[in-house]
Amino acid sequence: MSHESAKLAKFLLEIKAVKLSPQQPFTWTSGIKSPIYCDNRTVLSYPEVRNFVAESLAACVKEAFPTVDRLAGIATAGIAHGVLAADRLDMSYCYVRPEPKKHGLKNQVEGHMEAGDKVVLVEDLISTGKSSLQAVQGVRNEGAEVIGLVALFTYGFESAKARFEAEGIPVITLSNFDTLCEVAAAEGYISSEELENVKRFAQDPEHWYNGE
Repeated sequence: MSHESAKLAKFLLEIKAVKLSPQQPFTWTSGIKSPIYCDNRTVLSYPEVRNFVAESLAACVKEAFPTVDRLAGIATAGIAHGVLAADRLDMSYCYVRPEPKKHGLKNQVEGHMEAGDKVVLVEDLISTGKSSLQAVQGVRNEGAEVIGLVALFTYGFESAKARFEAEGIPVITLSNFDTLCEVAAAEGYISSEELENVKRFAQDPEHWYNGE
């Protein structure tokens, strides 16, 4: 694990943006039972963490995607992190909805975007990757090109990796599920026995919980 990845994982645990409960799992919107719940919007309430994330995302974009024309946050949780990173880069910014609005101008992309633009999307969290790919399609509908996606955190699901690879989208995240688990165990948030149980979740999330 990198120093930056471990540092963010520790921050997320300290500010309770991430909660671990292997004994009493959380239920996601998809119905999946999960030992972890991650809400990166909490980052916005803590200036030290917020600035660390913004600077890390900006550095990541600058290094990995030097030809980028503009950043685009993915609604809703990616919007704030994206605009903070764009501000650090002094770069044009917009955000992308999962689907066009049903009223008004019926925009999916809010803000200025031109055909031919090279766009990097900013996401807060990657689980299945489906919502992120809706944003990818929204950008493509504008005639722009998604050259990459950056995010704070990923669960590392193989299904998500396969979806991004199929669409040719390079993905870079500041931290990840495996690092978070290791940091959580080292810092005493979970026991070594719970660590092994929690790590199994990413391998097969739909069948991890046996109901006991």
